Order: sequence, then structure tokens, then C-alpha cells
Amino acid sequence: QAHAKVWHLYNDHFRPTQRGKVSIALSSHWIKPQRMTEKNIKECQKSLDFVLGWFGKPIFIDGDYPESMRSNLSSLLPEFSEVEKKYIKGTADFFALSFGPTLSFQLLDSHMKFQQLESISLRQLLYWISNEYNNPQIFIVENSWFVSGSTKRDDAKYIYYLKKFIMETLKAIRYDGVNVFGYTVWSLLDGFEWHRGYSIRRGLFYVDFQSHDKKLMPKSSVLFYQKLIEKNGFPPLPENQPIEGIFPCGFAWGIVDNYIQVDTTPAQFLDSNVYVWDVHQTKKLIKVDGVFTSKRKRHCVDFAAIRLQISLLQEMHVTHFHFSLKWSSILPLGNLSLINHTLVHYYQCFASELLRVNVTPVVALWQPMAEYQELPVSLAKYGAWENPETVQAFVQYAKFCFTNLGDRVKFWITMNEPPVKNLTYTAGHNLLKAHAKAWHLYDKEFRRSQKGKISIALQADWVEPACPFSRNDQEVADRILEFDIGWLAEPIFGNGDYPQVMRAWLHRRNSVDLYNFHLPYFSEDEKKLVQGSFDFFALSHYTTTLVGWEKEDALKYDHYLEVQMINDITWLHSPSRAAVVPWGLRKLLKWVKSKYGDVPIFVMANGIDDDQNMVHDKLRVYYIQNYINEALKAYTLDNVNLQGYFVYSFNDKTAPKYGLYSYVANQYEPKPSMKHYREIIDNNGFPGPETPELLCPEEIASCSECHFFRTRKSLLAFLSFTFVAFIVTIFFITYYSRRVERRYK
Repeated sequence: QAHAKVWHLYNDHFRPTQRGKVSIALSSHWIKPQRMTEKNIKECQKSLDFVLGWFGKPIFIDGDYPESMRSNLSSLLPEFSEVEKKYIKGTADFFALSFGPTLSFQLLDSHMKFQQLESISLRQLLYWISNEYNNPQIFIVENSWFVSGSTKRDDAKYIYYLKKFIMETLKAIRYDGVNVFGYTVWSLLDGFEWHRGYSIRRGLFYVDFQSHDKKLMPKSSVLFYQKLIEKNGFPPLPENQPIEGIFPCGFAWGIVDNYIQVDTTPAQFLDSNVYVWDVHQTKKLIKVDGVFTSKRKRHCVDFAAIRLQISLLQEMHVTHFHFSLKWSSILPLGNLSLINHTLVHYYQCFASELLRVNVTPVVALWQPMAEYQELPVSLAKYGAWENPETVQAFVQYAKFCFTNLGDRVKFWITMNEPPVKNLTYTAGHNLLKAHAKAWHLYDKEFRRSQKGKISIALQADWVEPACPFSRNDQEVADRILEFDIGWLAEPIFGNGDYPQVMRAWLHRRNSVDLYNFHLPYFSEDEKKLVQGSFDFFALSHYTTTLVGWEKEDALKYDHYLEVQMINDITWLHSPSRAAVVPWGLRKLLKWVKSKYGDVPIFVMANGIDDDQNMVHDKLRVYYIQNYINEALKAYTLDNVNLQGYFVYSFNDKTAPKYGLYSYVANQYEPKPSMKHYREIIDNNGFPGPETPELLCPEEIASCSECHFFRTRKSLLAFLSFTFVAFIVTIFFITYYSRRVERRYK
């Protein structure tokens, strides 16, 4: 009633001359149902009625309280007379909303939630207000988040919540038709936060409460908000716009399957037993005891599982297929005393069949997966990579693979995605030496005859400073890149030793910590061994991470590296919460080039998980489209020597939720993302009307049996000799037959 009288006072006596607006600022939360049932939805409506509708409905609708309040509170709720209803109704020139500082974010009385779930979705609240109160003009007069009271000036968490709220406001305007005409951040400076005291901060300006003069200092959020106001929102950035263009001739378009489906079940044709069919009684085959046929050699056609996988790869139009061998299965004892010849033959057949359909096999010798990290048990139990003997065992295993598969495989990966998060420095040291020795072994003994190439594949997710205006955050991001990628990359692709950033940081940590983190040293001979042991730079990239130096969330803070992991809640995320950040791939490729020169680069794995129930596969389609486009920018705009791109993964059977093929009831079905990837492959990128035509030299078409004859030269020579002999014999028979005929004439 007081508000209504003031509004009428202004409307009758001051509006004609002052031409202003008057309203009441209402504070609200947003609520969502625990389960999508009619009862829970009504409870959510009741929650908003009790908080926002209590004042909103009388002013914006009909001058009376919500019906849900009347039925719940009965006589406790005062009655308006008809005159009062008419007097209160319409006493607001706009809807002034406060979201965040008071009722939201754990400050709401739990009884007011009616057993439903509180949410920070400003967009949904704006849409509800627009629908509930006849699309009023809305002015957001207070909106904010908070950070820890210990956070100083690099308030990244505050920035990303502010970004989320303003983005949601923009979406409500653009997509939902909500009439929002203003936005106000709470608050200008840090202050006393009621029952939370000084334990949290909300200000754009930092206040040191312990100082005498209480000097105000701008936070990173001030710069963010200032830039946002200058741009009036989030205009598209030119560098984030898709480009048209195509990749070079011979670009490797691939797919990844960490471990191919191996089924070495003997075919019926290898069974030497004799059977009779009991057509009268059991209707089954009955083995005849004591009667056997002659055994024959195994052939690749005996492995039925191979044909299906090859046909799926053909359907995809990929040029390369990347998979890993199982060291622990090929050499179960870790040495040549026990060899799984059946599995080796399977791999030989698989590689041969790939070549037959013009798909290049890309084979990793070791991929850390599952129990014992796919090391032979005898090695895993005795120190794994901590044990120097594992180095020599790996070299012996590599030589065995080069010998038995090298005539078919020309594209080798020594180690695929070594787990740097779980490796000790000693293990990493031995792993590098094992890689280098395997590389030199191939270079000296196999390269000339097999004409292949070999390198290591590192996982390389991009790391971005959480506060783009903070020098401290940039230093943290640089440090994490060196620990995550440079640790194994610098010795091979750089100067033969570990990054100086790592050595300096560990020296500092060891001087203050109880534990001694020792980063081993390479001898001069070892530096020469490791440095340059590559033919290309292979990397796996999946997502981008934000990092900062201010400790905000203890659960996501790494004390060892003094880094705070930050989440930009405006980014698109997969069901497993992996962020979809396409521009991170381009930044990573530029970083590799800037550090290690114009090295040939292959993106050996790039993919995202998705909800298996999503029929249209939209997230993965978006992911593949935009990540490949960013790779194209790196190639065309940044002159990165990018030579190949592989999607992760082949199918859901071996990599659930990541596959381009679903696997249900023993059936493979292509997802929309597979068809989209195939289209990109067929176009060799994203050609446009003005894209110049790329004239690639025609490759010699290989017949389906080329590899068959290439690996059976003696058979080919015998057949050639037999054919020539046959022709010569026919010639002589014909010649002498004619001479005999002439003689008789």
C-alpha cells in the first residue's frame, strides 16, 4: 500500500514535469523441479509465488495475492478491498529485478523451496516473469556472484559468473523475446556481507579491510565489465568466425580405435574333424571319432571380425586408421620366450586388409590402458617404467613388431598418450629413453628397407589463463603447458633436456617442501640419443582448461603447481563435463610451431563424448565441424605444417559414448557425426565458391590384390615363369603343326 501511494503521488504530481519512471525492486531466486512431475512443477510455481508473486501479482496482474498463497496461509494473509486492489494494480512502470545478492544462492529459507531445487538460471527466471506478468519491461537492478574473502584482484570466478548472467540476459532478449532494457552489477566495491561478514567478496573494486586508508583497487572483473560495456555485449570475434578453404594434397584423414576388436576364434574351415549330419533324430552334426582331414594353414579370411571393421572404415572414406597393439598380449612374459603368434597373425591380417582398401595403418606400440597400463605383468609388477629393464624390454618388443609388421606398417607411434598426470619423473625419464632407442633402432635397421616413419604421440590439451588481463595467470598457464606437454616434448623436439621452467620450479618447491621431487639429468650421450628422435609431432587434443593463481576452490586447487582450475560456465560442455573450445586447438598448434619450429604435425586424436540417447548427435557434429575448421585456420592463416587429423573414436563398442558408430544388439549403425565427417573428408575441408581448385597429382590406383603379390614375390615369379613357358609351348606346337600340314600337302 505504501509503494502504491508513492507511485500514485509521483504519477499525479511529478511525472508530467519530471517525466521519470517509478517501480519496486523485487528479489527472487529460480527453482526447478526435482523430477518432472505435475506435482513438483506446481510446487516450483508455489515457491516463486511465495517469493516473487507475493508482491508481483498484486502490482502487475490484479491487485491480489497469488491463489497458492491464499490456499496455504488462509487467514494469515490480509485481504484487500476492491478499492485497494484497483489502487495497487498497475503501480509499476517497469519490473525491477534483483537476482543474486539476497534471496538466491543458498540464502533462501529452505521452506520456501517446497522441496525443489534452487538454480542460478537467470534466463529461465526472466522468461517466467515475462510470461507471468504480461511481458513487462524488465530492469535488472542487482545481479552478482561472490568469491572467497581471500581472493584479491584476479577474481576469475566472479568474471565467469558475470559473463554467464549477462549472456543469459542477452539470450532471453534475443531468443525468448523478453523485454529487458537494463542491467546492473552488484556491487561496486567489497563490503560487509551481512551474516557472511567479510568471508566473501562481491565488489568490482578490491578493498583491503586490514589497511588504514581502505584504498580501492580495480579487479580483473572491472576490466572485463568495462570491455563488455564498450562492445555492448558479445559481438562475434573475427578470429572465431569459420573460414573457407581446403587442406593440402595427401592430407591424412583418420579415425582412432585405441584397441581394435580382436576375435581369433578359429574358423570352421580350420577344424580337422569329420562330422555327419543326423537328419533323422537329433538334427545335429555328430563328430566321427578317429577320422580327421588334413590341416591347412591359417588365412586372413578366417578372421570374420576383420571384414566387418574394414567395411565400416571404407564407408567412412578415411585414408588412415590409428590403433594400438597390446604389448601385454603379444609378449605375455615381456620377452621373446613366449609369443602369441595367433594375435600377431591377426594384426598382420588386419594391416594387410587395410592396405587392400587403400587405408594406411597407423600403429602404436604401447598405449597405457586398464590394469598394469598394458605392460606385461612381469614388467608391471617389478617397477614398470620405474625399472630401467623395462626400457630394454620395450626395445626388444619394438624390434619384434618392426620385423613382423613393418612390411605392412609405415606409420609408427612408439608410445601413445603417456599419462603425464600419473608418471613419476623417473618413469618419464626411462620412457623417453625407451622411445629414443626404439626410434634409433628403426632408423638404423628398418627405415631403409621399410621406408616408414616413427614418432611419439603426446596428449596436449590447451591451457588458457583464467583472467586474460592477469600476468600472474599467464605465468601459471605457461608453467602448466611445460609440465603437461614440454616435459616429454622438449627433450625430443627441443634441446635434449627438460624445460628450464620445470627445473626452476622443482628447485623452488624442493627448498620449501618436505618431499624431494627429483627431475633426473640426462648425460651428454643420452641428450644426443633423445634429441631429434622424431619424424613428426603427433598430439592428441580434446579440450581446453582455464587456470589461475588465486586460490578459490580447494577441491580444484593444485598445491604442488600452485594452480587453480577454473571453469567457464558459459562454455558448451559434454555429459562428462569436457569443455568444447575449438579455438584451443588452433592456439595449441601455434604454440607447438613457435616452440619447436616448422615440424610436421598430426592431430592423432580429437573427440568428445555425448549422450548415447541423443538421436541427432548434434554435439559431436558441432565439435568435429568447428575443431577441424580451427585446424584449417592454423594451416592456412598461421602456416602450421599440419599434415593430418584423426577423430576419436571409431565406435561405441571399444570407446562407449565417443564413437562415430553406435553399437547396439551386435549391430553397428553410423551416427550423423560419421556422415558429417565423411562429407568433410570428401571435400578435403570447407571449400567455398572462391576457393581455388587444388590439383593433386593422381596416385597410382592399387588393385585389391597388390599387397597379396607384393608379399609373395616367389609365387609371382613362379606364375610368371609358368605363363611364359605356356606361351612358348603353344607357339612351338602351333609352329610344328603347320609345318607337318605343309609337308603332307
